[in-house]
Amino acid sequence: MKRVKLTVAYDGTNYCGWQIQPNGITVEEVLNQHLSELLREQVKVIGASRTDSGVHALGNVAVFDTEARMPAEKISYALNTRLPQDIRIQDSCEVEADFHPRFRDTVKTYEYKILNRRFPDPTQRLYSLFYYYPLNVEDMRQAASYLVGTHDFKSLCTAKPEVENTVRTIYSAQVDKTGDMITVRICGNGFLYNMIRIIVGTLLRVGSGYLPPEYMKTLIEAKDRQAAGETAPPQGLTLVEIVYP
Repeated sequence: MKRVKLTVAYDGTNYCGWQIQPNGITVEEVLNQHLSELLREQVKVIGASRTDSGVHALGNVAVFDTEARMPAEKISYALNTRLPQDIRIQDSCEVEADFHPRFRDTVKTYEYKILNRRFPDPTQRLYSLFYYYPLNVEDMRQAASYLVGTHDFKSLCTAKPEVENTVRTIYSAQVDKTGDMITVRICGNGFLYNMIRIIVGTLLRVGSGYLPPEYMKTLIEAKDRQAAGETAPPQGLTLVEIVYP
Protein backbone atom coordinates (compact mmCIF):
# COMPACT_ATOMS: atom_id res chain seq x y z
CA MET A 1 0.00 0.00 0.00
CA LYS A 2 1.29 3.45 -0.90
CA ARG A 3 -0.07 6.98 -0.58
CA VAL A 4 -0.03 9.13 -3.72
CA LYS A 5 -0.25 12.92 -3.80
CA LEU A 6 -1.86 14.66 -6.79
CA THR A 7 -1.63 18.31 -7.79
CA VAL A 8 -4.92 19.03 -9.53
CA ALA A 9 -5.91 21.87 -11.88
CA TYR A 10 -9.48 22.36 -13.02
CA ASP A 11 -11.95 24.75 -14.57
CA GLY A 12 -14.76 24.73 -12.01
CA THR A 13 -17.45 26.08 -14.36
CA ASN A 14 -19.22 22.76 -14.91
CA TYR A 15 -18.82 21.36 -11.40
CA CYS A 16 -20.70 21.73 -8.12
CA GLY A 17 -17.43 22.32 -6.33
CA TRP A 18 -14.85 19.82 -5.13
CA GLN A 19 -16.68 17.76 -2.53
CA ILE A 20 -19.09 14.97 -3.47
CA GLN A 21 -22.72 16.01 -3.00
CA PRO A 22 -26.13 14.83 -4.23
CA ASN A 23 -27.09 17.85 -6.34
CA GLY A 24 -24.54 17.55 -9.14
CA ILE A 25 -21.20 16.30 -10.41
CA THR A 26 -18.05 17.34 -8.53
CA VAL A 27 -14.29 17.25 -9.13
CA GLU A 28 -13.77 14.73 -6.32
CA GLU A 29 -16.38 12.40 -7.83
CA VAL A 30 -14.73 12.50 -11.27
CA LEU A 31 -11.28 11.78 -9.81
CA ASN A 32 -12.59 8.85 -7.78
CA GLN A 33 -14.30 7.36 -10.81
CA HIS A 34 -11.37 7.56 -13.20
CA LEU A 35 -8.73 6.54 -10.64
CA SER A 36 -10.81 3.49 -9.70
CA GLU A 37 -11.11 2.50 -13.36
CA LEU A 38 -7.42 3.12 -14.03
CA LEU A 39 -6.07 1.25 -11.01
CA ARG A 40 -8.83 -1.40 -10.95
CA GLU A 41 -9.58 -0.88 -7.28
CA GLN A 42 -11.89 1.36 -5.26
CA VAL A 43 -10.20 4.73 -4.80
CA LYS A 44 -11.35 7.68 -2.70
CA VAL A 45 -9.27 10.84 -2.76
CA ILE A 46 -8.87 13.27 0.16
CA GLY A 47 -8.69 16.90 -0.98
CA ALA A 48 -6.82 19.77 0.62
CA SER A 49 -9.31 22.50 -0.30
CA ARG A 50 -13.04 21.99 -0.82
CA THR A 51 -13.55 24.69 -3.41
CA ASP A 52 -17.12 25.89 -4.06
CA SER A 53 -19.22 25.50 -7.17
CA GLY A 54 -17.75 27.51 -10.06
CA VAL A 55 -14.38 28.12 -8.38
CA HIS A 56 -11.23 27.17 -10.32
CA ALA A 57 -7.88 25.71 -9.28
CA LEU A 58 -4.37 25.57 -10.67
CA GLY A 59 -2.88 23.67 -7.74
CA ASN A 60 -5.33 21.95 -5.44
CA VAL A 61 -3.89 18.90 -3.69
CA ALA A 62 -5.38 15.45 -3.12
CA VAL A 63 -4.07 12.14 -1.81
CA PHE A 64 -5.24 8.54 -2.08
CA ASP A 65 -4.05 5.08 -1.04
CA THR A 66 -3.47 2.33 -3.56
CA GLU A 67 -2.04 -1.17 -3.85
CA ALA A 68 -1.49 -0.74 -7.58
CA ARG A 69 2.02 -1.42 -8.86
CA MET A 70 2.00 1.58 -11.22
CA PRO A 71 4.73 4.06 -10.11
CA ALA A 72 3.25 7.15 -8.46
CA GLU A 73 4.93 9.53 -10.90
CA LYS A 74 3.33 7.71 -13.86
CA ILE A 75 -0.22 7.98 -12.54
CA SER A 76 -0.54 11.64 -13.60
CA TYR A 77 0.15 10.76 -17.25
CA ALA A 78 -2.18 7.78 -17.30
CA LEU A 79 -4.98 9.58 -15.48
CA ASN A 80 -4.85 12.62 -17.77
CA THR A 81 -5.67 10.42 -20.76
CA ARG A 82 -8.98 9.53 -19.08
CA LEU A 83 -10.06 12.75 -17.42
CA PRO A 84 -12.34 15.34 -19.07
CA GLN A 85 -10.50 18.29 -20.58
CA ASP A 86 -11.44 20.66 -17.75
CA ILE A 87 -9.53 18.60 -15.15
CA ARG A 88 -5.80 17.90 -15.44
CA ILE A 89 -3.25 16.44 -13.03
CA GLN A 90 -0.13 18.61 -12.84
CA ASP A 91 1.98 16.21 -10.79
CA SER A 92 1.80 12.88 -8.95
CA CYS A 93 4.27 11.54 -6.42
CA GLU A 94 4.47 9.14 -3.50
CA VAL A 95 4.32 10.63 0.00
CA GLU A 96 4.61 9.20 3.49
CA ALA A 97 1.69 7.08 4.65
CA ASP A 98 0.50 9.62 7.26
CA PHE A 99 0.53 12.64 4.92
CA HIS A 100 -2.85 14.40 5.15
CA PRO A 101 -3.45 17.39 2.86
CA ARG A 102 -5.72 19.25 5.31
CA PHE A 103 -4.08 18.54 8.65
CA ARG A 104 -0.60 19.88 7.90
CA ASP A 105 0.85 23.38 7.94
CA THR A 106 0.25 24.97 4.56
CA VAL A 107 0.69 28.19 2.64
CA LYS A 108 -2.29 28.71 0.34
CA THR A 109 -2.52 31.31 -2.42
CA TYR A 110 -5.76 32.47 -4.03
CA GLU A 111 -6.39 34.98 -6.80
CA TYR A 112 -9.61 36.79 -7.59
CA LYS A 113 -9.95 38.61 -10.93
CA ILE A 114 -12.19 41.63 -11.54
CA LEU A 115 -12.75 42.90 -15.09
CA ASN A 116 -13.22 46.64 -14.60
CA ARG A 117 -14.35 48.24 -17.85
CA ARG A 118 -17.35 49.77 -19.60
CA PHE A 119 -18.58 46.59 -21.34
CA PRO A 120 -18.13 42.88 -20.56
CA ASP A 121 -15.62 40.70 -22.39
CA PRO A 122 -17.41 37.42 -23.20
CA THR A 123 -14.10 35.50 -23.25
CA GLN A 124 -13.51 36.42 -19.58
CA ARG A 125 -17.02 35.79 -18.27
CA LEU A 126 -16.19 32.39 -16.72
CA TYR A 127 -12.95 33.52 -15.05
CA SER A 128 -13.56 37.00 -13.69
CA LEU A 129 -16.20 39.27 -12.18
CA PHE A 130 -17.34 42.03 -14.52
CA TYR A 131 -17.65 45.34 -12.66
CA TYR A 132 -18.87 48.40 -14.53
CA TYR A 133 -18.24 51.23 -12.04
CA PRO A 134 -14.70 52.68 -11.88
CA LEU A 135 -12.60 51.26 -9.03
CA ASN A 136 -9.85 53.05 -7.11
CA VAL A 137 -7.12 50.40 -7.04
CA GLU A 138 -4.91 52.35 -4.66
CA ASP A 139 -7.70 52.52 -2.06
CA MET A 140 -8.32 48.78 -2.50
CA ARG A 141 -4.59 48.12 -2.08
CA GLN A 142 -4.49 50.17 1.11
CA ALA A 143 -7.55 48.37 2.51
CA ALA A 144 -6.02 44.97 1.70
CA SER A 145 -2.90 45.86 3.69
CA TYR A 146 -4.93 45.70 6.92
CA LEU A 147 -5.54 41.99 6.28
CA VAL A 148 -1.87 41.08 6.71
CA GLY A 149 -1.03 39.46 10.03
CA THR A 150 -2.79 37.12 12.44
CA HIS A 151 -6.38 38.19 13.09
CA ASP A 152 -9.79 36.87 14.00
CA PHE A 153 -11.55 36.96 10.61
CA LYS A 154 -15.05 36.31 11.93
CA SER A 155 -16.32 39.39 10.05
CA LEU A 156 -15.03 38.02 6.76
CA CYS A 157 -16.47 34.51 6.59
CA THR A 158 -19.75 32.66 6.38
CA ALA A 159 -20.34 31.04 9.76
CA LYS A 160 -20.23 27.24 9.97
CA PRO A 161 -21.20 25.53 13.26
CA GLU A 162 -18.31 23.08 13.11
CA VAL A 163 -15.70 25.88 12.82
CA GLU A 164 -14.91 27.29 16.26
CA ASN A 165 -11.57 28.97 15.56
CA THR A 166 -11.78 31.87 13.09
CA VAL A 167 -8.20 33.09 13.62
CA ARG A 168 -6.01 32.89 10.54
CA THR A 169 -2.70 34.38 9.37
CA ILE A 170 -2.42 36.32 6.12
CA TYR A 171 1.14 36.60 4.81
CA SER A 172 0.44 38.94 1.90
CA ALA A 173 -2.52 40.69 0.25
CA GLN A 174 -1.88 42.37 -3.10
CA VAL A 175 -4.14 44.30 -5.46
CA ASP A 176 -2.75 44.93 -8.95
CA LYS A 177 -4.19 46.13 -12.23
CA THR A 178 -3.05 45.24 -15.75
CA GLY A 179 -5.13 46.83 -18.47
CA ASP A 180 -8.76 46.35 -17.46
CA MET A 181 -8.08 43.39 -15.16
CA ILE A 182 -7.70 43.83 -11.40
CA THR A 183 -6.15 40.88 -9.57
CA VAL A 184 -6.51 40.39 -5.82
CA ARG A 185 -3.86 37.89 -4.66
CA ILE A 186 -3.95 36.68 -1.06
CA CYS A 187 -1.55 34.25 0.61
CA GLY A 188 -2.16 32.74 4.05
CA ASN A 189 -1.97 29.68 6.27
CA GLY A 190 -5.63 28.86 5.68
CA PHE A 191 -8.98 30.42 4.82
CA LEU A 192 -12.48 30.29 6.23
CA TYR A 193 -15.65 29.50 4.30
CA ASN A 194 -16.22 32.19 1.61
CA MET A 195 -13.44 34.29 3.18
CA ILE A 196 -11.72 35.37 -0.05
CA ARG A 197 -15.02 36.17 -1.77
CA ILE A 198 -16.22 38.28 1.19
CA ILE A 199 -12.89 40.10 1.27
CA VAL A 200 -13.30 40.89 -2.42
CA GLY A 201 -16.89 42.05 -1.88
CA THR A 202 -15.62 44.43 0.80
CA LEU A 203 -12.74 45.65 -1.38
CA LEU A 204 -15.25 46.45 -4.12
CA ARG A 205 -17.10 48.73 -1.72
CA VAL A 206 -13.82 50.44 -0.86
CA GLY A 207 -12.80 50.77 -4.50
CA SER A 208 -16.21 52.21 -5.38
CA GLY A 209 -15.84 54.91 -2.73
CA TYR A 210 -18.59 53.66 -0.41
CA LEU A 211 -16.10 52.83 2.34
CA PRO A 212 -12.71 54.32 3.28
CA PRO A 213 -9.66 51.99 3.17
CA GLU A 214 -9.29 52.17 6.98
CA TYR A 215 -12.70 50.56 7.33
CA MET A 216 -11.07 47.15 6.77
CA LYS A 217 -9.26 47.47 10.11
CA THR A 218 -12.49 48.45 11.87
CA LEU A 219 -14.31 45.58 10.19
CA ILE A 220 -11.81 42.97 11.40
CA GLU A 221 -12.09 44.28 14.96
CA ALA A 222 -15.90 44.24 14.80
CA LYS A 223 -16.13 40.43 14.31
CA ASP A 224 -19.49 40.96 12.62
CA ARG A 225 -20.25 39.45 9.20
CA GLN A 226 -23.09 41.94 8.64
CA ALA A 227 -20.57 44.77 8.60
CA ALA A 228 -18.69 43.35 5.59
CA GLY A 229 -19.47 43.52 1.88
CA GLU A 230 -21.36 41.01 -0.22
CA THR A 231 -19.93 37.61 -1.11
CA ALA A 232 -18.40 38.05 -4.56
CA PRO A 233 -19.47 35.51 -7.25
CA PRO A 234 -17.38 32.32 -7.52
CA GLN A 235 -16.16 32.49 -11.12
CA GLY A 236 -13.46 35.09 -10.41
CA LEU A 237 -11.74 32.91 -7.81
CA THR A 238 -8.83 30.53 -8.45
CA LEU A 239 -6.86 28.46 -5.96
CA VAL A 240 -3.37 29.08 -7.33
CA GLU A 241 -1.26 26.79 -5.16
CA ILE A 242 -0.88 24.98 -1.85
CA VAL A 243 2.63 24.69 -0.46
CA TYR A 244 3.63 22.39 2.40
CA PRO A 245 6.63 24.00 4.13
